[in-house]
Amino acid sequence: MDQFVANHAEHVIGTLSGFDRLVFRGTLRVLAHRWGMLSYLSYARVLLKDFGKHANALTRQLTDASSALAKRLGRPEQYLQSAATNKEEIARQIAAADHIERGLICILSAVEPCMSYDIVRDGANKRIEIEPRWRKCKFLYHYQMHPRFGFMHARIQTWFPFAIQICIMSDSISPTC
Repeated sequence: MDQFVANHAEHVIGTLSGFDRLVFRGTLRVLAHRWGMLSYLSYARVLLKDFGKHANALTRQLTDASSALAKRLGRPEQYLQSAATNKEEIARQIAAADHIERGLICILSAVEPCMSYDIVRDGANKRIEIEPRWRKCKFLYHYQMHPRFGFMHARIQTWFPFAIQICIMSDSISPTC
């Protein structure tokens, strides 16, 4: 990791010391708070009563696209019954067994806790509202062997606000990148 930072020193404004990986997190900021979500729904002409149907359609698009990618590349997809399953270990075993040196290794999925939205009834005012809540949703893990960064994965939340996390393992970062 020190070599990577030294090679890109002119672009590095600071570093955080971690154990074994570099993690980038992203979200569609406008969807990450209640008022932004309401603005999006208004723009998309989605009524709160139709939020679930709209969200399910987008979730289906995302999961279908991931599945199509795996099928097109002939790579395995696997749903994990427990979020506690060691996904990295499974992906590394698949990569070793299939001799993957570049490209998609596999797509794993599991249901895990996430910050998302629920439609709640306000009985006193006889209306429905959208509220950020901890809930569970399916996450997709796209494991791949990148030509420059090595073993890595993208963790994609399949429900609003569709947060993403990119994880690069420090043991696989080439000093020349």
